[in-house]
Amino acid sequence: MIHNRILVKTIIIGILLLVVTAGCFRGRPKRKPPVHLVPDMDLQQKYKTQGPGEFFPNGVAMRLPVAGTVARGSLSDNIAYTTGKDKNGVPVKDNPVEVTPTGLNRGGERYDIYCSPCHSRIGDGKGIMLSRGYVPPPDFHTEQYRKLPDGHLFDVISNGIRNMPSYAHQIPVEDRWLIVSYIRALQKSQNAGINDVPEENRNQLK
Repeated sequence: MIHNRILVKTIIIGILLLVVTAGCFRGRPKRKPPVHLVPDMDLQQKYKTQGPGEFFPNGVAMRLPVAGTVARGSLSDNIAYTTGKDKNGVPVKDNPVEVTPTGLNRGGERYDIYCSPCHSRIGDGKGIMLSRGYVPPPDFHTEQYRKLPDGHLFDVISNGIRNMPSYAHQIPVEDRWLIVSYIRALQKSQNAGINDVPEENRNQLK
């Protein structure tokens, strides 16, 4: 019995030492790829976006939309609403979406998610991404950006500009206009005068 107990203890200690020793090598660079015990679908054969393919004549795995077609649910005769520009390609001056408290709340929520990391919560261009080495974005509160037409802001959100990417796939059209409204509210909050405050509330200012 004593011999068996010693043998069991020896085996357990050996297993523990093996586990500890294996853990010491975790994280060290190796030339050989790790053993993939459960590959699941990680190593499946598949076509990747914009990848080559032999099935279609153009040699690309994905197909381009047929000219003149519009995705289901994306058809709209209101060019200004969907593009932020008029029929001549000029950015529209005013937001076509009515400003409401609910819409501003929604726009603020979307702004905080997609815009504030770079532009900051107040829109001064000092977001947290600057500490990660990003190029500083513009300050929305300068006179130049306060005078920009609403359609221009919508177009930038949709198509991007300079270092800013397009957010057309992440943000629906309606939400883009709501973000524009929220940016205008931010600009107003940082550049408001006494005449912008209702008379009945002016006595509350210090």
